[in-house]
This record gives sequence, C-alpha cells and structure tokens, in this order.
Amino acid sequence: MSLPAVPDLAAPPVEPARDPYHIYLASLTSPESRRTMRGCLDRLARLLTGDASVTGAGQPWHLLRYEHTVRIRTLLTEQGWSAAYVNKHLVALRRVLKESWRLGQTSAEDYARASDLAPVRQSRLPTGQHVPPEVVGAALSACGDSAAGTRDAALIAVLYSTGCRRAEVGGLTLADYDPGARSLRVRGKRDKERLVYLTAEAIGLLERWLKVRGRTPGALFSPISKAGRLRMRDDRPVGLTGQGIADILARRLGEAGASPRTAHDFRRTFIGELLDAGVDLATAQALVGHSSPATTARYDRRPERTRREAVDRLRLPPARPLA
Repeated sequence: MSLPAVPDLAAPPVEPARDPYHIYLASLTSPESRRTMRGCLDRLARLLTGDASVTGAGQPWHLLRYEHTVRIRTLLTEQGWSAAYVNKHLVALRRVLKESWRLGQTSAEDYARASDLAPVRQSRLPTGQHVPPEVVGAALSACGDSAAGTRDAALIAVLYSTGCRRAEVGGLTLADYDPGARSLRVRGKRDKERLVYLTAEAIGLLERWLKVRGRTPGALFSPISKAGRLRMRDDRPVGLTGQGIADILARRLGEAGASPRTAHDFRRTFIGELLDAGVDLATAQALVGHSSPATTARYDRRPERTRREAVDRLRLPPARPLA
C-alpha cells in the first residue's frame, strides 16, 4: 500500500491467517455488514494505491500512522461523498487498525494515534421520499395470488408497518414471529435486538404467506423458484438478501405503475407517520432501532410543515409600475 507523498509505505503482503482485513470482516455477525465493510476497505486500498484491481486483503494496514490516516480522511472528503459515507469508511479504517493492534502488528500508542480521527460533520436532510398509502395499496394489488405474490404482499406489509431495514427483514426467521403479541424480533445494527409490531392487516397478509410457506424452521421470507418452491438449505428456507428485497419492491411498484421506492423510503415514511401521529421521539427511536434520538428527529416532518405554513401567510404584492 502506498500513500501520496509517502512512498516508503510499501511492504510485503500480509499472510491471510494474520491479515487484519480478513479477521475484522470475520468478526462481523451480519452478511450485509461484511459486504458493506469489505467494500469500504477495498475502496480505501484502491484510493491509496491508485490500482483499481486491488482489494484490502494483504495490505500493510499496520504501517499506517497518524500522518497517513489524516491524509486518508482528507482524500475521502475530497471525493465529494456525503459525511455519512465518509464516516463509514473511517469506521472501517479504525476497526482494521484495531485488529492490527490486537494481532501485535502495531503498538498501542501507534494504534491510538492513527485511529484518533474526528468524524466528518455535515447536516443534510434524510435521503428518500414519502410512500403514500395509495402507492402501497397499488403495490399490494399487483402482487396477486401466486406463491411469490403472497410472499411479496406480506413483505411489503412488514416493511410498511415496521420501518425495518431491508437487511433486518431478510434476517427474520419464523421463530422471530409471535402472532399472539403481533410482534417480530429484529436483529439490527451491531446485533442489537428489538421488538417491532405489526398492524392487524399486516398480520393477515403474513398469516396468508405462512400457509404457503409452511411452519418449517428457517427464514421468514425466502426466494421462490418459478415452480413455486422455496429455496432450501439443510432442509430450511434460506433468507432473502437485501438486494433480493430491493428487486421485489422494484418489480411490484413497477407493475403497479408507481415510481420507484426503496426499503429506506418505507422506513422514512414509517418514522414520519409515527411522529405525525404524536408518538414521542423515544418510542419512535426504539421502534426503528436508531442509536441516537437525533437521528430519528431528522425524519420529523412537522417542523418543515410549520415553516411552509409560515411562508403561506405571506402575499406577493401585485405587479404595478412605480409612479
């Protein structure tokens, strides 16, 4: 690995068994997290080496010092990426440096200094768009009565009534569903568990899907073949990937004649609807699994509406020439 103005950072490749890149990724419990952080480390390696073909594997992360990581932070901000995206890469960098220290490849002092990077600060509105009820209804209507359609209707209902992330929905198992409590046990970021609750309509669609799926232990939502069979592994249904859920949403919304929406749009809508209904911020935060109430507050549409109504009180004077 080399850095601009630091040509002496080249070093022999690190053996895989002691590679902090592999060890860090193996420590992550979620396949989605592993994919995300692998991408971050690979982009860092390509940014630093100027070689579009390399990955973070085998790179001498243990040789990075504070002067290098500060330069890395600068390079990341110069990419024009959002603060959240840059900070995600900085998290990956700090974690791979920590694994280098744990492996005895770098000293505690060098690790502490190299990882002492302030996060990038930025204030932006949450991305995404609102999902109106009529769009959800049209998507449900487009699902039909096939096995895949029954699954997709239940999936859309769960997304709309819980605001779960797509990786969280993909990770649900049958054992996570409690029909008596109308709840789902969700494993969120950093493997934190929480309970989310389903509307009566969502329960009906989910129960309809379970009649097709059966009660075999395994993933709650699974890929289905053209013949209508669930994809199985070790006699258990396997889960949908995040991309698989995105593809289902794109297909059903397209069939309904609606503009594209993402699972995050459903999440944004769920939070906004809760706050509009007067649900307190702490409850909304707990339901969506945010670590900070400030993150949940960014989805509050009420201040925006108040500001718009204030402007509506103004009247533009009629056009007339000066005397």
